[in-house]
Formats: sequence, structure tokens, C-alpha cells
Amino acid sequence: MIADFLLLSLPSLSLMAEENLGMVMIFTLVTAVQEKLNEIVDAMKNRREEEKLRKEKEAEEAEKVAFQGTVVTIENFLAWKAKFDLEMAEFRRKKQKEEEQAGKPKLTGKQLFERDHNLDTSDIQFLEDGGHNVEVDESLFQDIEDLDLDEDVPTFDPLEMDSD
Repeated sequence: MIADFLLLSLPSLSLMAEENLGMVMIFTLVTAVQEKLNEIVDAMKNRREEEKLRKEKEAEEAEKVAFQGTVVTIENFLAWKAKFDLEMAEFRRKKQKEEEQAGKPKLTGKQLFERDHNLDTSDIQFLEDGGHNVEVDESLFQDIEDLDLDEDVPTFDPLEMDSD
């Protein structure tokens, strides 16, 4: 960079020196060199700014392309849908095959109770078999007539509800 500057400025400096022979020329030469250096620095700054702006513009364009994506058309959608359906069918087959290899499919609690009604009383039988009989003190319920229960409160009967 400095070597290029010296090569470019040497002919102009020698020309100025010849023009100003016999006069005080140091100030004139230094001023000419400063002007030339300022021009070079300005040119470098302009190139850097232009390069920076160009890179920013390229980055913006790349970002726009990334966010733009593929335009959805009927053909594109149908192709994607066919591929997606194949993937989902393969996924279901794999899942079913895993369940078959693991044994019976795992049922939810509701499905278990709907299939086997013995589960309704199985906890009570389990407690009785283990010797953990639940004893109820019936004397607590003998004076139930003494409780002040409001007779005016209507009872809820789901059969009497009007259906729309």
C-alpha cells in the first residue's frame, strides 16, 4: 500500500519540485503529499463502505430467500400429502409391529373396566383376602334422624331433566 503510494506520488512530486525550483518548496511538497494521502484514504474508506453495504444487501437477500420458502400450489401440496401419508402409514405399521412383539396392546383404565366387570370389586376382595377387613361402627349412624337436614332442598333426579 505504501509502496504503491510512493510509486504513484514520486512522478508528481518531482514535477512539483521542478516547478517550484528556487522557492521554499518543502511546505508545497508536504501539502501535495497530504492531499494525495487523503485521496487514497478516502478511496479506501469508500471501498470498505461499499463492500460492507454489498455484504449487508447479500445477507438480506439470503434471509429473504430463506423466509420465502416454497410457494404452495395444488400440485406441491398433493405431492407432499402423498409422501406424508406414506410416512404416517409406515410409522403406524412400525408401531403396530412393536405392540404385537411386546404382546397384547396396552389398554387404558377405562377399557379395562369396560371389558372386565370383576375389576369393580377386585379391591374389596384384595383387602378381604389379605385380612384387612374394614369394620364400620354402625352406632355412628343410629342417630341420623337427629341431624338437622333441610327437607326443603329438592333432590336431583337426572331422569326428571328436560332434554332439548
